[in-house]
Amino acid sequence: MRRARQSRAPAYRFAALILRPLLMSLTKRRWSGGEHLVADRGSVVVVNHNSYADPLIVAHFLHDHGLTPSYLGKSEVFDVPVVGAILRSARQIPVYRESGQAADAYRAAVAGVQAGRCVVVYPEATLTRDPDLWPMRGKTGAARIALQTRCPVIPIAQWGGQQIIAPYAKKTHVFPVKEVEVRAGPPVPLDDLYDQPVTHALLREATDRIMAAITGLLEDIRGEQAPAQRFDPRHHGIPMIGHPDRPRKDAK
Repeated sequence: MRRARQSRAPAYRFAALILRPLLMSLTKRRWSGGEHLVADRGSVVVVNHNSYADPLIVAHFLHDHGLTPSYLGKSEVFDVPVVGAILRSARQIPVYRESGQAADAYRAAVAGVQAGRCVVVYPEATLTRDPDLWPMRGKTGAARIALQTRCPVIPIAQWGGQQIIAPYAKKTHVFPVKEVEVRAGPPVPLDDLYDQPVTHALLREATDRIMAAITGLLEDIRGEQAPAQRFDPRHHGIPMIGHPDRPRKDAK
């Protein structure tokens, strides 16, 4: 049976027309778990983040399974001439991190899910600071969207993009061709949380479930076990956004 495909804006189709053949030639792909993705209603897809190549790799995976992703991405990318215009026309969502405008992204994400779109969220909100690239402590944005919309939350783990672009590196290494793997899992079980008051503890519980699901998939891909304690940048004096080697202004 041919899988249903979500509607695609002209700008998205234009970007896919250019980028997909490029990715096909520059990567070896291992896709799995596509049966868990949802095309007939809105959903939140949650992904680990360890390279600037990740969004293209995961978008390729979702595109090949009939989904049209709307990413929550840092606002700075949307300020780049031409690129920003294409992103907005392709229904991507800017996030103004550490600012009063952050709520705008949340409202746009909720509206996107309610309109039947696949909204992609990086729960870590930035590239992982874990020294071995395991998912670190997540923020609660994805959980908030999920609890408000009661949509499926599909965890995805990806691995291999860091060989193309190392975290915060400026140079790419496309040759020899790198293998990338993306694996989707079943929806994160959150039904028992829907009718409870939305407290910080509830959001943390939902977020921990989300991060555990992503980490479990990544353990399968890597054939390794993640640390028992999830990395928390705040406990290591590392800034939450930007290059992790940048010293914190409030560090003592």
